[in-house]
Amino acid sequence: MRLGGRLAAAIEVLDDIDGRHRPAADALRDWGLSHRFAGAGDRAAIGNIVYDALRRRRSAAWLLDQETSRARAIGALLLDAGIEAGSLNAELEGDRFAPPPLSEEEIVRLRTRRLADAPDAVRADFPDWCVPLFVRAFGKGWAEEAAALSGRPPLDIRVNALKAGREKVLQALKGSGAEPAPIAADAIRIPPIAGAGRHPNVQAEPAFQKGWFEIQDEGSQIVADLAIAGGGAQALDFCAGAGGKSLALSAAMKNHGQIFAHDADKSRLAPIFDRIRRAGARNIQIVQPSGLPALENAMDLVLVDAPCTGSGTWRRRPDSKWRLSDRQLDLRRAEQAAILEDAKRFVKPGGRLAYITCSVFSEENADQMAAFLGRNGGFRPIDHHALWNGRHPHRPDAALVDARGGIVLTPARTGTDGFFCCVLERRS
Repeated sequence: MRLGGRLAAAIEVLDDIDGRHRPAADALRDWGLSHRFAGAGDRAAIGNIVYDALRRRRSAAWLLDQETSRARAIGALLLDAGIEAGSLNAELEGDRFAPPPLSEEEIVRLRTRRLADAPDAVRADFPDWCVPLFVRAFGKGWAEEAAALSGRPPLDIRVNALKAGREKVLQALKGSGAEPAPIAADAIRIPPIAGAGRHPNVQAEPAFQKGWFEIQDEGSQIVADLAIAGGGAQALDFCAGAGGKSLALSAAMKNHGQIFAHDADKSRLAPIFDRIRRAGARNIQIVQPSGLPALENAMDLVLVDAPCTGSGTWRRRPDSKWRLSDRQLDLRRAEQAAILEDAKRFVKPGGRLAYITCSVFSEENADQMAAFLGRNGGFRPIDHHALWNGRHPHRPDAALVDARGGIVLTPARTGTDGFFCCVLERRS
């Protein structure tokens, strides 16, 4: 397919997402099934345009001053694929599958509009109702923090220290663009996709099948490492999901001690069994609800990777920010509070409760911790400056650290997805 056909397909998918209010991944999958002539390269390029248009929905539309899928797709190409207006028209001319080329009026508009002149909320590329949330979380730098959540993400890998070292995995991935990630000791990074390219399918590599590495954002690796920093032989991953952080804890503990993986939604735990076998993690035990009472007041560490709005993952799931509402935020906050109240009973005296979200909203993070501490005088926050500097002494400014309120990672500051981590200690 030529660029015109790919652009037209992306516009069709974007119309489907808007018209049927469905996830981008579902719309792209269905388009691929009904257009089997499109090769893997075509599907990847179409997906790039769609996801760029969702990431940059407001700024892309602002360039052309039109709220249409065509304007968003073309704007995304101009912003993220490095294509100029004149070059785009030259590509579209004579292509019977292409959408209408840019008009003279649109070309003039593009020549006179600079994104730097756009309103902050436009450059931030999220709904207006989120502005107060970002202002509260980041102060004067809120627009830059938000804009960083609209870029293409890298592909991050966690080396499984139970089976391999970073140099060994880098050698196995030679030619993929993989490099050591900047902060986490076991992290490897493949840079963001350029143009119409795509990330390599690293899960097809023999090294992945052997369990040498897992796909995991560097931020997720960092917060798991911060959680386990206090040590402890007995840990409960209370919202384990597919098990990414349980596996990271297992490697950090060198297969010693015991990790109990639990999730209230059993279906979310389904992938963990194969992942445990592949990783060679022998100290992870799946615990059912009936087995939880035996763990009360016995855990050195209880990790709560809480369900949240996912605002820190907007680079990877950009469609979710346009579906998010203030009501959903309120529901998540109530759910988080209930989970924390349930999880606290497993922390032994002197043990730790680590609260993690992939959100950048203070309402889900520092506020949630303050409310929990207000209800539970038996817990106190550890010194998070000491925690961060103890793990990353050479990167003291790479995260937003509040000594009592927790640690925030962001794409703008840390180069990771957005994450929050706060570690509390139960008084002896």
